[in-house]
Amino acid sequence: MSGSDSNVLAPESSRQRRKGSYVLVAGGNVRTPEGPRQRTLCYLGELNSSAQSRWLKTVEVFNEAGESHQLKLFPSTIEPPVDDPYVARVLINKVRLERTRQFGCCYLGLHLWKQLGLNRFFEERLDADRAEVPWSRVAAVLAINRLCAPGSELGIEERWYPSTAMEDLLTIPEGKLNHTRLYRCLDKLLPEKTRLEQHLKRKYGELFEAQLEVRRYDLTSTYVEGAAEANPMMRRGYSRDHRPDCEQLVIALIVNSEGFPFSYEVFNGKRADVSTMEAILRTVERKYGAARRVWVMDRGIVSEANLAAICKRGGQYLVGTRRSKLKRVRARVD
Repeated sequence: MSGSDSNVLAPESSRQRRKGSYVLVAGGNVRTPEGPRQRTLCYLGELNSSAQSRWLKTVEVFNEAGESHQLKLFPSTIEPPVDDPYVARVLINKVRLERTRQFGCCYLGLHLWKQLGLNRFFEERLDADRAEVPWSRVAAVLAINRLCAPGSELGIEERWYPSTAMEDLLTIPEGKLNHTRLYRCLDKLLPEKTRLEQHLKRKYGELFEAQLEVRRYDLTSTYVEGAAEANPMMRRGYSRDHRPDCEQLVIALIVNSEGFPFSYEVFNGKRADVSTMEAILRTVERKYGAARRVWVMDRGIVSEANLAAICKRGGQYLVGTRRSKLKRVRARVD
């Protein structure tokens, strides 16, 4: 299946094509020097004339009134021979499903994980510490969960993970993944934050030839209902969540013009938005080097000192500002 076409029936390649034969594949579009092309991710099997005749077996379907009728997968007047060894007759009322699990989204998430080289990245940095479950695989579970069905670590253990094929895809021993292991993995990921951001920026540029010199910068906050005495960064400040009674953190996020996030920083909950810009400029230069960048910000971050700091580094800016100031600028220009 591709992003633009949901069909999974496609003619076989010229090397394998036989009359009336089709191959079932799952795939997607990839960029090539010649333009977008289809790439096969998974071979699902072949449907040729002999397979089609075997698939002509009927399935008994019962309606709510208890009446039954026959449906054919492939409408045809040809009935399969009774003695055909490939024909299976099934008692529908004796069939039951056990431990059904999600596969497609998990398989795609794992493919993207490997396409970005994150399996090797974390194997090199985390798996030196021996553990029952390699930490690189626990990190994969956390990331793929965020892609498929974001939830808490406890929710992953109790609901999401048991309902998926992740255990088989990552060859994790049964019963070895729990919320404690997931939380411990988060602690191991944090020291790799800067190197991970640099890795993702490089891979994103390689895969999509993306231009990352236009930066959109904004801030948000998250609060906790509790004293949070062990965390000195939890402070009371301006609450975007309308919870001034709770302590909070301020989170700064930088994305490119296409919305790809490649850096974030955390400030104490009392930090004013306008006071974060200088720290962010230094952080970006430390991680990615000096460059002529265009910064896009809302007026809550704008100050004369911040604009001067951007210009001092050879950058440019596109910012929101108040109408009263725009009038003064127009008057000055006129």
